[in-house]
Amino acid sequence: MRLVIATCQVDYVGRLTAHLPMAKRLLLIKSDGSVSIHADDRAYKPLNWMSPPCWMVEEAADDDVPGTQVWVVENKAGEQLRITIDEIEHDSVHEMGLDPGLVKDGVEAHLQELLAEHVTTLGEGYTLIRREYMTAIGPVDLLCRDADGQTVAVEIKRRGEIDGVEQLTRYLELLNRDATLAPVSGIFAAQLIKPQAKTLATDRGIRCVTLDYDRLRGTENNEFKLF
Repeated sequence: MRLVIATCQVDYVGRLTAHLPMAKRLLLIKSDGSVSIHADDRAYKPLNWMSPPCWMVEEAADDDVPGTQVWVVENKAGEQLRITIDEIEHDSVHEMGLDPGLVKDGVEAHLQELLAEHVTTLGEGYTLIRREYMTAIGPVDLLCRDADGQTVAVEIKRRGEIDGVEQLTRYLELLNRDATLAPVSGIFAAQLIKPQAKTLATDRGIRCVTLDYDRLRGTENNEFKLF
C-alpha cells in the first residue's frame, strides 16, 4: 500500500462530476489499483475514490502551474479521478501481506461446533452421527438422527439464503441414494433466514431453524424459534 500526504485538488470526471478544492489530504493507493482520498475526519469514509479495476498514470507537471503534477486514475468505463498535486509532504510504500479477513464471533465453524455440542436444540431425542460428514460433493455440516432414528442432514449458515437451501438439497439427493442412510431429511439452520430461502426450504420439505448464538453459548435465556 502506498500512503501519500499531499496538498492536492481532486476532480472526478465521468457520469457525474465532483470537485475537491486544493487542501492537504491523505491518498491511499492499494495493490488492487484502487485509489481513495481522505480528510482528517469522516472516520473511514473517503472524500472520493476510484474502485478497481482501474489504472493510475502520474503525468508530468502542469505547465500552467509550475511545480505541480497530475495523477490520472481511470477505470474501464473511461471515468477519471484527476488529482492535481501541489506539494507532497510524505510518500511511502508498505508491504501489507495477505490479510486473513475479519473473524466474527458467530462464524459458521463456531456455530457448527456449538450446535454439535447442543444437538437437542434441533429437537428432543436428536443425536449426532458426525460433524463434517463427507460426500462426493462436499461435507455435510452435521449428520444426525432424530428421536425416531431417521437420518437428518443439517446445513448451518450465519445468514440463510437461497444458495444455502440449494446446497442442502444437493446433499439430500445424494445421501438418499445411500440405502444405509435413507430416508434422509434436512434442516436448514442459520442465525437469520431470508423469507425467500424459508419459502424454498418449506417447498422442498426442509425444516428451518433460527439459531440464537448467545443462547447456544449459554449467555441468554430466549427460546429458539422453530419454523
